[in-house]
Amino acid sequence: MRETAVAFLSNRKLHVRRDGRTQLIESEFERSVRERAASIERRHLWKTQGRGAMFTGGAWATQTNSSNHVPVLLTGLTAGQSGALLYSMETDAVSGIFHLDAAGVETRLFHTADFRVRHAALHPDGVTLATTAFHKDNMRSNIAVLPVQGTDFSEVTEGDSFDQVPHWVPGAKRRIVFQSAGVGRDGAGRFAGLGPCAIQQLDLDSGDLEELVSENDRDFLQPRQAEDGSLYYIRKPYESGMPAASLLGSLKDAGLFPFRMARAVFQYFNIFSMMYTGKPLVTNKGAVQRRMDPRQLFIYGNLASAQMGQPLEDDTQGRVPSSWELIRSAHGGQKEVIARSVLAFDLAPGGMVLYSDGASISRLTPDGRSERVLQSEQIEQLIALY
Repeated sequence: MRETAVAFLSNRKLHVRRDGRTQLIESEFERSVRERAASIERRHLWKTQGRGAMFTGGAWATQTNSSNHVPVLLTGLTAGQSGALLYSMETDAVSGIFHLDAAGVETRLFHTADFRVRHAALHPDGVTLATTAFHKDNMRSNIAVLPVQGTDFSEVTEGDSFDQVPHWVPGAKRRIVFQSAGVGRDGAGRFAGLGPCAIQQLDLDSGDLEELVSENDRDFLQPRQAEDGSLYYIRKPYESGMPAASLLGSLKDAGLFPFRMARAVFQYFNIFSMMYTGKPLVTNKGAVQRRMDPRQLFIYGNLASAQMGQPLEDDTQGRVPSSWELIRSAHGGQKEVIARSVLAFDLAPGGMVLYSDGASISRLTPDGRSERVLQSEQIEQLIALY
């Protein structure tokens, strides 16, 4: 059986695998951002050398040593027409959607500094994109649509929620399925957490919104609907991250506050060390490594990327737990677990499913056989190429 071509994000880089060969795709946008950062560093180099360093006290040297390591994150990937790819990228200042044609020429289709655009999905007609619009100021995200050629950007969902990862439903109607979680806030209105992720469907023409799958104790992620009407999604246990309040718990929290604060400060710098240098402040030989929580990947991309970047010393690290299940829900409502330890997946031609556990990509054939396609690290997303 001929291997299905696949594009995937690994170590925050875009790769394409065709005919058994994997190619790293370099983004012109990312290259230009890093070149500008390096140019700024060279212009200020005098402040760290010779007499200039006498007046700065070495403070500028600390800043310039990492200024050319500007984080440029790939946050979404979708297949285009005629062998093209479309993807979303962002820095701490701007985000955009880019088109890479079969010849390797990158074109910027949309950019903004007002919010972060992520998880782009191209409509089968090749004209319209669905995407996530993340608003960092009030910690919420909506589903939005925009034309591939043009700037008519329109948010089609609203409310205090995280609506993310849209995908088009096959058929004549313009419908989108996506994952949605309510936002919890404290008494001052600050972001405090998320409720369970449900799957919703929006009809863009009628405006009707329908909840397809939801449970109080589970998350349902990355929905996709097949041509036969079957709904595929990832199911995992829901964890709010907020323990129930109690007097004993409050006293314990008060006693542990200084230690937790110190750990939080350390983790803050550890995350940025991973983002800028690709290395943690400690190795897993010198610290106990916890299994990553990839649920944060769809909410806090930078944090999850840093956690997933730990070196792999055994076959379980870098992979999601077996409780992350890939579900196929038939049109009649019958549900079936078709794979476990699934972080990302896509529907491929011929009834095949490509999926990743975070450290490898496998394909699931229509007769239920699972075959490994490749092994890598920190795989965040994948798409089958037609």
